[in-house]
Amino acid sequence: MRDLGAGFGHLLKGQRWMARHRKSYGYGLLPGLITLVLYLATLVVLVVWGADTVAWATPFADDWASPWAGIFRGVLTVVLFALGLLLAVLTFTAVTLLIGSLFYDSLSEAVDRDVSADGTAPESGLSFWRDVWVSTRDSLRILVRAALWGVLLFALGFVPVLGQTAVPVAGFLVTGFFLSEELAAGALQRRGLELRERLALLRTRKLLVWGFGTPLGLAFLVPFVAVFLMPGAVAGATLLARDLLGEEILDGPAHAADEDPGPEPDDDPAHAGDDDPAHAGDAAPHGHPGSGATGRTAHGTV
Repeated sequence: MRDLGAGFGHLLKGQRWMARHRKSYGYGLLPGLITLVLYLATLVVLVVWGADTVAWATPFADDWASPWAGIFRGVLTVVLFALGLLLAVLTFTAVTLLIGSLFYDSLSEAVDRDVSADGTAPESGLSFWRDVWVSTRDSLRILVRAALWGVLLFALGFVPVLGQTAVPVAGFLVTGFFLSEELAAGALQRRGLELRERLALLRTRKLLVWGFGTPLGLAFLVPFVAVFLMPGAVAGATLLARDLLGEEILDGPAHAADEDPGPEPDDDPAHAGDDDPAHAGDAAPHGHPGSGATGRTAHGTV
């Protein structure tokens, strides 16, 4: 059960990392806002023209006695909208990441550099267009998988008792798994893992993945929340990827550019006597860790 807490911890740490890097946050909102507008427009179309679409698709009900034709088509209209809403929840992350792939890849690399011991991030070694093609292809494959799961769970929802108990739970777990995969895909892809390998890796620690993705999926049900949480979710998914691969995760605040480094040594009254020639021999040599010449200090593991 520790993995459940660890997964949720990565989600919180990702949001905290994003809060410390506020300059990037505004740019991270744009892909989510674009996707939200597209999805809202689609749902509005379903509301306005859903009944006409159902009537067109069910000409055999034209001769049914009243009120059965109206009831039948009304139920189908509600089902159509509910299915569209479910698919929107399942696919929102994939579409947002597809639209904002360039920014989110850069964000994931920044997190990797910030929490790694050597300050570097893995690189895929692929050309720009090859990288875009692989990301687009994998996102579409995940969309198809998520859509199939959505249709299956929606159908099972009509089963008495099971549809009102186990199916909703399974739906959130499936959503959490695919959310985690899509958000961590950039970090894992840069490490050379193909889609099948990524899915197999996530299955090895399902509790960790569910601890990260399921609360996020629940939060995404609240209107507009997904837009504001997405940048931090990408950051948290990078930490999740490092955990899945057993890579070290160092505390990031020491490397944040917007942190106050504190007073310079020369401004500290305690060192005022260091300018005295009598103490010249006590000065640390250039490049010694104590002199501040090294640019990076690792803090404790998260």
